[in-house]
Amino acid sequence: MAGDRGLFGPRSVTWQMHGDPMMWIAGVRALYLQALHPRAVRGVLQNSAAFQKNKGGRRDAWGRLMRTADFVGTVTYGTTEAAERAGATVRGIHRRLSATDPATGERYGVDEPALLLWVHCAEVDSYLHVLRRSGYPVSDAQADAYLHEHRESARLVGLDPDTVPGDRDALAAYFADVRPHLALTPEARQVDDFLRRPPTPTALVPARELLWTPVAELAYGALPPYAHELYGRPAPRPATVTRRLRVTGGLLRAVPPALRWRLPPRHILRAVARLGPGARPAPYKLCRSAAILGPQDTQGELRD
Repeated sequence: MAGDRGLFGPRSVTWQMHGDPMMWIAGVRALYLQALHPRAVRGVLQNSAAFQKNKGGRRDAWGRLMRTADFVGTVTYGTTEAAERAGATVRGIHRRLSATDPATGERYGVDEPALLLWVHCAEVDSYLHVLRRSGYPVSDAQADAYLHEHRESARLVGLDPDTVPGDRDALAAYFADVRPHLALTPEARQVDDFLRRPPTPTALVPARELLWTPVAELAYGALPPYAHELYGRPAPRPATVTRRLRVTGGLLRAVPPALRWRLPPRHILRAVARLGPGARPAPYKLCRSAAILGPQDTQGELRD
């Protein structure tokens, strides 16, 4: 294949996983989880276009979600230059933003390493958890490889890669350390309300109830038990959530990739045009690697 392979390349775990349609549900789970960190969620609510009204009195909820998807797609499938440029843009925005603790009056930057690390870990944990639980074939060694790969995406947003969990054990240890600091704040309740009922024109409310509500409910159900306890809302039994994730994953994956990839922002189509048909992401490529190689070799083979 000719052309720039980007930060990860077509043989990486990231390249295969991020082409899966369950990434949308995983992204919503990440938002639910991220909102439980008081300092992080405060920075979001005080700055995000999804929650702050523009000059026209409107909130750009859907636009904010699409910009996040565009960033993930660019970092995964874009050229190295495009990914680095996207990271520089995010770092520049974060440097200019701050939040205020209403209880103490403390003002702090949203680019504090601890806050960036929480956002990063909630994202990669959600991507791995939802895809694996929904039946996507990621082995333990490949899951570790995925987390190792995403030290690179952490670097893009301003983190030192050496401080970022690079395997499942390190990620579990990180969550164990941070859990005592999580809480259901008024800001987290706002995020919960937003995710359950995002601002929608009146004419489109029925479509929201039909298409969005099941996604939000499934993402909430996929949260860890401690998150359900903090939110104080019941969730289906774990076995029920797993069954629904598998059914949903099966239905979405039955849609031909050529159709799914035509939806915005179309990063996969551009990557395939740049690198050739062999760059198409597919679950079977992970299965093939796992079948041919042992766990340690698999992790090395999948990294370009």
